[in-house]
Amino acid sequence: METMVFINLPVADLERSKAFYEALGYTINPMFSDDTAACVVVSDTIFVMVLTLPKFAEFTDKTIADAETIEVINSLSAPSKDEVHRIVDAAVAAGGTEDRPEMDLGSMYQRSFTDPDGHRWEYVWMDEQAMQDGPPVE
Repeated sequence: METMVFINLPVADLERSKAFYEALGYTINPMFSDDTAACVVVSDTIFVMVLTLPKFAEFTDKTIADAETIEVINSLSAPSKDEVHRIVDAAVAAGGTEDRPEMDLGSMYQRSFTDPDGHRWEYVWMDEQAMQDGPPVE
């Protein structure tokens, strides 16, 4: 079995969060969702659990970070630059905010946004051949 990734995020408004991630083209798995949490299916191995603040608090004794702080940047790969644009443009249209300038290094391209709760996401395309070849020899 491949390793699966579950990203757990506290959210202020569960329905808003579900609608936001569905607008990016992801689906909600109803088997792992209720009125306190929703399972956003990103891929066969990546899932985002959006949890109401009280539900998220059940899993930690620590203070939950607010939108003014950052502890993690969630980075996901995309198969093309066009897909990076599609996802980030959809995020902005659905209520997210593009929070950093695009970065184009030729063999790598990235854009980032924050969701309505302030969680940061980066989508990155990498030229696989350039990554295998490494930096040019001068």
